[in-house]
Amino acid sequence: MFSGEMLYASLMSIESKDSLEDNWAVGLAAFLQSNNEVEALRVDATHRKVEIATLGPIDLDLLEARLSETIRRIEAGRSEAVPIGVSVETADDGELRLQKPTCITAPRLWQWREIEWPVSEEAEAHEDWRVLSVLAGICAILGVAAWGIETVGTAPFWVSIALYVAAMLAGGWDAIGDVKEGLPKGELDIHFLMLAVAVGAASIGAWAEGALLLFLFSFSAALEAFALHRTRSEIDSLYDAAPKTATVLLPDGDEQLVPVEQVAVGQIVVVKPGELFPVDAEILNGKTAADESNLTGEANPVSKLKGDSVYSGTINLWGSVEVRVLRMASESSLQKVIRLIREAEHLKAPSQRFTDKFGTRYTIGILGLTALMFFVWWLIFGIRPFANTEEGFSAFYRAMTLLVVASPCALVLSIPSAILAAIAWGARHGILFRGGAAIEKLAEVDLVALDKTGTLTTGGMEVYAVESFPPGREKEAVELAYSLEAHGSHPIGRAIQKYGKAQGLKVREIEDFQAMSGQGVQGRDGETLCVLGRRELLENGPLADWIHDVPEPSAEFTENWIFKGDLIARILLKDQIRRESKPILEKMKSRGIRTVMLTGDRRGAAESVGAEIGIDEVRSGLKPEDKVALIREYSNSGYKVAMVGDGVNDAPSLAAAYVSVAMGARGSDAALEQSEVVLMKDRIDNFLAATDLSHRARVIIRQNLAIALGTVVLMAGAAILGWIPLSIGVFAHEGSTVVVCLNSLRLLFHRSAV
Repeated sequence: MFSGEMLYASLMSIESKDSLEDNWAVGLAAFLQSNNEVEALRVDATHRKVEIATLGPIDLDLLEARLSETIRRIEAGRSEAVPIGVSVETADDGELRLQKPTCITAPRLWQWREIEWPVSEEAEAHEDWRVLSVLAGICAILGVAAWGIETVGTAPFWVSIALYVAAMLAGGWDAIGDVKEGLPKGELDIHFLMLAVAVGAASIGAWAEGALLLFLFSFSAALEAFALHRTRSEIDSLYDAAPKTATVLLPDGDEQLVPVEQVAVGQIVVVKPGELFPVDAEILNGKTAADESNLTGEANPVSKLKGDSVYSGTINLWGSVEVRVLRMASESSLQKVIRLIREAEHLKAPSQRFTDKFGTRYTIGILGLTALMFFVWWLIFGIRPFANTEEGFSAFYRAMTLLVVASPCALVLSIPSAILAAIAWGARHGILFRGGAAIEKLAEVDLVALDKTGTLTTGGMEVYAVESFPPGREKEAVELAYSLEAHGSHPIGRAIQKYGKAQGLKVREIEDFQAMSGQGVQGRDGETLCVLGRRELLENGPLADWIHDVPEPSAEFTENWIFKGDLIARILLKDQIRRESKPILEKMKSRGIRTVMLTGDRRGAAESVGAEIGIDEVRSGLKPEDKVALIREYSNSGYKVAMVGDGVNDAPSLAAAYVSVAMGARGSDAALEQSEVVLMKDRIDNFLAATDLSHRARVIIRQNLAIALGTVVLMAGAAILGWIPLSIGVFAHEGSTVVVCLNSLRLLFHRSAV
């Protein structure tokens, strides 16, 4: 152990790439810097141990998922950005110790937790089902051979016993490994129960039943692992799409192939026909079309011209282009989606947390009940303790049968198998569920609040006209607007950027830039303040009397005003309603879902769109805090509210909703971080597809629970009454487990009605 005070006093700060030979130090320091909840780390890669120090309550599941992803990236040789201000030390035993700058007393308050070292779950599932299948096959062959020898009686008795023992070892090999790992920690699970039953059966001479139990147990485990592998393989298609290299254009005109992690922001990359775009970038020269289906689920090619954005992992279909890198590979759209999926696999649904309770306590409870029933049958009902008779099974035999049928294998698998299959289907069809809770909650939604721009409309706004007051200064006005929106991500900002590039306008140096939430942006051009934003900025200022005399544009236009000194102008923009919005809203109404539009746009434009698409209610002129207040108002009225949005100003209302849905993996980072569901294809019909999947998953989960609980109750009752032999109990128990897994796999082949 080490003291935080000594660490703070003695460690060096990570400041340059040259001072860091160790990829572990860089990767872990980057994790520490990007997770505010974590104060320090202790990592021993040799012995595969990792501990974290935190202050206060944390979401341990989410934090563990993020740390696991970091360790996987490091082990895969993926480099990270060099962090600044994180202290690192290598102890004599090779342990890495990292911490953030803090006060001397803070380490005394840290709470240290050991995190399980991550394994490659995909590779583990890929290998597990094959290994378990082989072991189950060996168990079957040896068991049948032993039964044949025992039945025919052509060999000494010990031969069949030896074959039975070998069969049971093969069938129980995986369970033995799990029990050896869990027992020292005081953990008892289903594997322990199965081994206990097999040993118990053998102890009373029921060798065939014991071998049959372990064969079916290993065979069903192989099927479970195959179901997991099949599900993960659907998700892996996204991981496989991540580019590995990029062709960088050097200053002297030569091209150099480099690992994609080494590509820096601002560099020029050459992408030839048929190649993957290695990073998120902007086209500088050339034109082409991109296949973005692996990111958005949209199969149609997307035209790409000069100034358009392209996204990592998408395919350049036909043109050779030069692109300027906008983001590092680790921060690309594809990597964001991959990280969200990784986290989703670790975040549990509410009902899954219920089944997680069937662990050590349940195992101990079943063992206690079985022991109690053994004495009840023996001492109260007078059934012989160990020897079966013509009148019925012995008390011990009945206890072993009860132990088998009461084991909750199917119950434990009933929910996570369905949740993971639903996550896989969604990822393949452009719908990302960030955990099982979102899948379950979405089916409960009865009110959908939708942002207008980018959700109900295309968000692909275009500058229609520029008007200055007095006329003649239009170019100066739009040049200022272009400079203010040079780095904006809102649809209006993107439209002004596109217009400015097309007109060849220069970008002025804007100082003291500031975004006014829900109102606009401002900055200084030289010494003069310039503001770009909504009409309300003028109505509430010294120009209030003047602006009232300026008529608002017709309903199909959106206006943005710019003023600087004696310059006043407005930019008129036009947006297009999504063709699919109206029929999708009609389908929502037919399913009893109320629809509400929440927008910051003026009333006329909002109501014009609302009337055309047939939305139930329109709320316009809203600031971000107004949207949050309305979400809470609807929630307090008893509605389960889903908020659908795509911009930074939607993030607060997304956080306030019962279910938060972000439109497009290419939406703002703030919206993505607050969302539980991400519609990677920028189409509102994917929301209905997600809702359909949610309802289907809930049906599957209920079916699974009915199968699992029904089998346990029915078979336990029959076992207590002594109506069934151990072999029937084994078939019922393992059969229900297999049925639950196969039933969950049906979600992979779900067909949406949308």
